[in-house]
Amino acid sequence: MKSKIFAIAAMAVLALAGAGRAQGCSRVLYVGEDDLRIVGRSLDWKTPIPTNIYVYPRGMKKVGNTQPGSVEWTSKYGAVYAVGYDGGVTEGMNEKGLVVNGLFCKGTVYDNDSTLSRPPMSLAMFPAWILDLCADTPEAVALLSKHDFNISGATFDGGTVSALHWGITDAQGRSAIVEFDHGVIRIYQGQDIQVLTNDPTFPEITAINNYWVNKGGTHTLPGTVSSPDRFVRASFFVNNVRKTGDADLGLSIIRTVLFNVSVPYEYTVEGEGNVSSTQWRSFSNIRDRRYYFDVVTNPGIFYVDLNKCDLRPGASVMKLDVAKSSDYLGDVTSKLFKTEPFTPMY
Repeated sequence: MKSKIFAIAAMAVLALAGAGRAQGCSRVLYVGEDDLRIVGRSLDWKTPIPTNIYVYPRGMKKVGNTQPGSVEWTSKYGAVYAVGYDGGVTEGMNEKGLVVNGLFCKGTVYDNDSTLSRPPMSLAMFPAWILDLCADTPEAVALLSKHDFNISGATFDGGTVSALHWGITDAQGRSAIVEFDHGVIRIYQGQDIQVLTNDPTFPEITAINNYWVNKGGTHTLPGTVSSPDRFVRASFFVNNVRKTGDADLGLSIIRTVLFNVSVPYEYTVEGEGNVSSTQWRSFSNIRDRRYYFDVVTNPGIFYVDLNKCDLRPGASVMKLDVAKSSDYLGDVTSKLFKTEPFTPMY
């Protein structure tokens, strides 16, 4: 049985190693000491995705879509969101330390005949819905398991479909990977699930990683920018680095791990127009409620401290214009400015 599993994993490795497309992202969870957990993620794409940072307070009424009968809710928790094109939440962290990251997974199919009549939910608001209503991963799993919604989303970047899966992590390290398989939600739960990249699905890519774990890693690791190779390298390094409770040192560790699985800026492959370089990286320090942002063309890294934000009901929505962040360094919470809520791309 063991040799059969190895053979299947080996064939999957060979099949996927030749995949030239690297449209996607990497998510890596660093687990340190003294409850320090930092979720790092890279955003890789073939064309620029302008992304700004918003902070939303509690008590805001929201809708998941503009269609009749759409999902409606009032936010229980304040949160920081990364918003692509000023129209869709890519990821975020709420005041309870729940983190949600959306990554591309090209095999995703959100609906089937049985889901089409359910209340509409746009991809632009789906991560915010989870962050707004859930204090931890079990609550998020319970919310999603009801599946009383139907996901849809606008295309972008010349017609690209937003095929995504999500990683969810809370302050206790309880984790969930959420995938949609032809309208069926697949949720994989565990303690401190540390890595997620793109396709194939989570069980399949985990099998590939297990093959490499048994081979070792100190002297041999796959080195391309494909999703499985990034997964394997991230898993090896994040499990073989020093554990610390120091937030700054922990950030340095996870930042360099994520460097190792990022795609070099302006990297191209002859004859392949869809290889995607890393545009930005984020780091959600769950314990200390700091959300770091690292634009690859900027000289420094900066962060928003949720502890310093006014998240009370009735407080203003705040925004950080990342396009003007080339000189930002360290704590930039004071640079947030009042703004209208972003307009979702339903």
